[in-house]
Amino acid sequence: MVPTSYYLILSALVFTIGVIGVLVRRNALVIFMSVEMMMNAVNLTLVALARQLGSLDGQVFVFIVMAVAAAEVAIGLAIVMEIVRHRDTTNVDELDLLKW
Repeated sequence: MVPTSYYLILSALVFTIGVIGVLVRRNALVIFMSVEMMMNAVNLTLVALARQLGSLDGQVFVFIVMAVAAAEVAIGLAIVMEIVRHRDTTNVDELDLLKW
C-alpha cells in the first residue's frame, strides 16, 4: 500500500508545474492546460486525504471540481476560438480586448 505522503508529494509537483506553466507561458491554450493540471493536483490531494480518513466527502467534492473544470474548458475554448477568429493569435501578450 502506497503511503499518503507520496500522493501529496506528487500532487505538489503537478501543482507546481501547473503554476510555472501559467506564469511562464503566453499561449492561452497552454495556460488553460496548466490550470487544468493545477485542478487535477487538487483532485489528487482530495482523493488521497479522503482515502486516508476513510471518508467519501473528498471524493464527492472531486466530482464537483471536475464538473467546474469541464465547464471552464468549454467556455474558455469558446472564448479563445472567438479571439483567434478576430485576432489570429493566442498569445496573451498581444491581446487587447478593448480594441476590436
